[in-house]
Amino acid sequence: MSDHDEGGVQRRELLGLSAAGATGAIAAASLLNPLSVREARAQQASGSRLQTVLERGKVLVGTGSTNPPWHFEDADGTLIGMDIDMARLLAKGLFDDPEKVEFVIGAADARIPNLVTEKVDVVFQFMTITPGRAQQVEFTIPYYREGVGFMLLKGGEFQTYDQLLAAGSDVTISALQNVFIEDWIHLALPEAKVDQYDSVDAEIQAINSRRAHAAALDQSTIGWLIAQFPDRYVDSGYGWMPNSYAAAVKPGDQVWLNYVNMILHEAMTGVDFLSYQASFERWFGQKIEPPEIGFPVEYK
Repeated sequence: MSDHDEGGVQRRELLGLSAAGATGAIAAASLLNPLSVREARAQQASGSRLQTVLERGKVLVGTGSTNPPWHFEDADGTLIGMDIDMARLLAKGLFDDPEKVEFVIGAADARIPNLVTEKVDVVFQFMTITPGRAQQVEFTIPYYREGVGFMLLKGGEFQTYDQLLAAGSDVTISALQNVFIEDWIHLALPEAKVDQYDSVDAEIQAINSRRAHAAALDQSTIGWLIAQFPDRYVDSGYGWMPNSYAAAVKPGDQVWLNYVNMILHEAMTGVDFLSYQASFERWFGQKIEPPEIGFPVEYK
């Protein structure tokens, strides 16, 4: 060993920076005050909604009830959907019991007011991340990436996006009424005709009756409908206009935000992946592959 190396080792030992020294120092601190780490964490969380939720014994979740596959009622009136599954994962993490959640049903325009007035602890309601909303709430990491796609009748005149594109102006697309909808669809099919309808049901009925060749829908809706009616519909295989869905919390509480982020991160990449995978397959008809073992894929 060189003099330099020897001196370096001596300096690390003097400063307590060796692995053994660091471990010993932590162990000694723990022996002197075994509750210090726990107390520090408790003090940090005491002013957080995390502590409020734990003391209450249930988490209050803002959501909706009329938008499958995200949040809707089954035949028995039970609230189900992808948002509901994510909320129950949060309750499971908090209390080891997915039932310890109270859902506060509201319209989409109540999502932010309910957070700001603390009627709810967190919102799971297919909420798109936008810069404007991010000035009013704090978003978690996304748990789904939405986009627009085309749903077609199985066995219909067209079966793929390439066929729709090649047909040019001979294609008619049904779409939900919106001032920008023609511009949006023409980003994907520049020459297509666009028929607008006042409801998603009417839009879908247009392809059922063959008045339209395809319906422009959210990709999640397409996945849900194909899962329910696999012999009736197909996906064109093309999506565009991506946007991210995330949960949201009231601003200013980093401890609570970190906790909800941890729950979602580990659902998508870690200990609760099987639950997330099952939900994804149930609501969107796709079995996603588990994350790679080893170096965390999100940092590659």
